[in-house]
Amino acid sequence: MQLFDTHCHIDVAEFDADRDQVLFDARTAGVRDLLVPAVQRSTWPGLIELCAADRHLHLALGMHPVYLQQHGPDDVQALADEVARSRPIALGEIGLDWYVKDLDRDRQQRLLEDQLAIAEAHRLPVVLHVRKAHDAMLNTLRRYRLNGGFCHAFNGSLQQAASYLDKGFCLGFGGMLTFERSNHLRRIAGQLPPEGIVLETDAPDMTVASHRFQRNSPAYLPEVLATLAMLRATPEEQVAATTTANALRVLGI
Repeated sequence: MQLFDTHCHIDVAEFDADRDQVLFDARTAGVRDLLVPAVQRSTWPGLIELCAADRHLHLALGMHPVYLQQHGPDDVQALADEVARSRPIALGEIGLDWYVKDLDRDRQQRLLEDQLAIAEAHRLPVVLHVRKAHDAMLNTLRRYRLNGGFCHAFNGSLQQAASYLDKGFCLGFGGMLTFERSNHLRRIAGQLPPEGIVLETDAPDMTVASHRFQRNSPAYLPEVLATLAMLRATPEEQVAATTTANALRVLGI
């Protein structure tokens, strides 16, 4: 089986001491490809260099809504320039976070729209971070002609899921799915059409149940696969093939 981790921050400092070993372990576990999304401008140079050195690490550039205070007034233009220069495979991680208190929603919305315009201009899929804001996100997406993308760590309703799928998005499921008490998430994952699902880890965050309170790793993605296959009463090999094909399709690989 060849798995695709559609959301992994392998570039961050938590992996500086053993990044090569983590990637070796992931590939030994069958995780060949990783999409590595940026979160702020200061991380772009290192991320670009990392992905350029490994053809199975796929570059996404963007600005995360939670890091709103770190984004400067000229960062949107810098992103447009860097996208034209580096030609990432996707734009992200971008989005709306209405869960974090005191995070200016108007500024988040403006930043999202500015980045969606860049994605539209370059015909790039987008990697979305959405917490407590799915309706606002779906309303925003209607105003752009996008090449789909991934809704990372999806935890909305079945109706909202269908709206994302109608727009060419796949929904990402990761470590939270492996927790037995994730009843809502497990119910959604079991009901979605197979062409609408991708696997992710969000490493080093949102780890699997067997490694609770520890650093997450792309090597743990098979545990997400096993849970998803169990919930859908489908062989793991079939779920692996479908989710990997979905990731490749959305990213145009």
